[in-house]
Amino acid sequence: MAPTSAYSSPARSLGDTGVTPLSPSHTVNDADPNVSEQQAFLVVVAVDFGTTSSGYAYSFTKEPECIHVMRRWEGGDPGVSNQKTPTTILLTPERKFHSFGYAARDFYHDLDPNEAKQWLYLEKFKMKLHTTGDLTMDTDLMAANGKKIKALEIFAYALRYFKEQALKELSDQTGSEFENSDVRWVITVPAIWKQPAKQFMRQAAYQAGLASPENAEQLIIALEPEAASIYCRKLRLHQMIELSSKAAVNGYSASDTVGAGFAQAKEHIRRNRQSRTFLVENVIGEIWSELEEGDKYVVVDSGGGTVDLTVHQIRLPEGHLKELYKATGGPYGSLGVDYEFEKLLCKIFGEDFIEQFKIKRPAAWVDLMIAFESRKRAAAPDRTNPLNITLPFSFIDYYKKFRGHSVEHALRKSNVDFVKWSSQGMLRMSPDAMNALFKPTIDSIIEHLRDLFQKPEVSTVKFLFLVGGFAEAPLLQQAVHAAFGDQCRIIIPQDVGLTILKGAVLFGLDPTVIKVRRSPLTYGVGVLNRYVEGKHPPEKLLVKDGTRWCTDVFDKFISADQSVALGELVKRSYTPAKPSQLVIVINIYSSELDNVSFITDPGVKKCGTLRLDLTGASGTAVPTRREIQTLMQFGDTEIKAMAVDIATSKSVKVGIDFLNY
Repeated sequence: MAPTSAYSSPARSLGDTGVTPLSPSHTVNDADPNVSEQQAFLVVVAVDFGTTSSGYAYSFTKEPECIHVMRRWEGGDPGVSNQKTPTTILLTPERKFHSFGYAARDFYHDLDPNEAKQWLYLEKFKMKLHTTGDLTMDTDLMAANGKKIKALEIFAYALRYFKEQALKELSDQTGSEFENSDVRWVITVPAIWKQPAKQFMRQAAYQAGLASPENAEQLIIALEPEAASIYCRKLRLHQMIELSSKAAVNGYSASDTVGAGFAQAKEHIRRNRQSRTFLVENVIGEIWSELEEGDKYVVVDSGGGTVDLTVHQIRLPEGHLKELYKATGGPYGSLGVDYEFEKLLCKIFGEDFIEQFKIKRPAAWVDLMIAFESRKRAAAPDRTNPLNITLPFSFIDYYKKFRGHSVEHALRKSNVDFVKWSSQGMLRMSPDAMNALFKPTIDSIIEHLRDLFQKPEVSTVKFLFLVGGFAEAPLLQQAVHAAFGDQCRIIIPQDVGLTILKGAVLFGLDPTVIKVRRSPLTYGVGVLNRYVEGKHPPEKLLVKDGTRWCTDVFDKFISADQSVALGELVKRSYTPAKPSQLVIVINIYSSELDNVSFITDPGVKKCGTLRLDLTGASGTAVPTRREIQTLMQFGDTEIKAMAVDIATSKSVKVGIDFLNY
């Protein structure tokens, strides 16, 4: 066997042919027996764990039409009315959990600056799961003081906090002690997250005690835009604002709608704020009275960290949903605006100063960003008066120490002419300056939508739903309307920041509502096939016991953007190389392309492992040749696997792992 190629073939490096596929069949089961047997949960609690803000909502399975949003939290910001709480977490200098949300922020803020340096304060940390290419259980996060801490611990602390809050509220509501075992948990993640990030969330939830590997179905991972879509399906016209010039909604003409309609709607929400219970009519909402069988719509979920685009088609009469194009999007959330503001500060005061200030005065930096947040929310296309941002005293003080001259001097000498210093100690930004901070992020979103609208599957979309916290931004609303208002109707649900939360509860009550999804990637494994002269490259030839094999063949389970029905199974049979072998480990490979021939092709990456545990499945006599049939599901929000020993019909313990491989 001459080594004819420079790389070592995965199949060879195992020193063994490993696995040979016996039956590459792809079957559709109408109903998977394992899916239907539901545990009887009393309540569904959904946690929307967002980049910038988080919250939970719940519904009792006996009255699914009532969705309760969590009770109001202590704290809160001027100019930011919200049922959700900031995704911020504070640990003591000993790295023990101290507080979450407004409480964490306020406590951290009140610490003496020297003491604050010892405490670990984290915010906006969820993006790390999206941006880390090689996420593992050991991935670190950086606290505001520059110290590192394991991401898994932080996510588990946060989820445990939500678990305790929700169980406490449920116990108060029902007047009896509520057990975790009564709850089905739903956690939302962006649809564009890769498999490892979803698995990471699940691990963190296990560590927080929401569910356990033995009781995995107690926790469902929901995709954010899907949840929004499920909720939007039930909307009635008074629960949304339409940004379109087609017709008056609730008696507003279009020109009023954007400004006045939103103001009036907000007033309506404020009046109804006291009630935290939302009734979801079981009829399909009015918006669907206009939707015919087969109509398509796009959900644009724009949050703090990411923007997720999903295209759904409605199937009547039940109102089931079918995904028409794989989820797309990217890191174009409202954080991009904060980042532009930080770049502006660096331009005025110098990058070296800003870096130092963040580490030396972390609490004051947090204050400055809070001040910016409330002004950011005041930005609007037609605004004419400037926006004032208060600079914390310690910023002014530390700058003078650092540079030897005043903040005012820095502003005068920087060439940034649309940001001035006001005598009250504020940065005055012209509306144009503020709008410029939004521009790169909004441009990315519009460009992404344009690309999506080019796709044939998306060309005949009837509605565009704009949801997520960033959808409240008038600048984004205006940009979307200007670009697509003539192609489809653009609709913003009221209380748009809670859309995903309410949809996630509905999803937990009935996870089968989305019947068809699209696979984001091509998945498969490397196998040996019989070598065919002329078809297979000579460097892939492997001769074993007189048989000629072709190594590294990519055996495809599913292609990128392929439709997969819920409960549809991909079946493969594997045989242990030696009868005595107790574990089979199979590498899973993925690619963004769909025509892949070999696992060594460009763009193919190893992304996980499938592990079959054959101990205990064998009984007394081990047959000479065992056949293990694996069944994989790609139609759910997570990839799942089961396996059976064909000879004994016993199920084989199977693990599918995208994190620790």
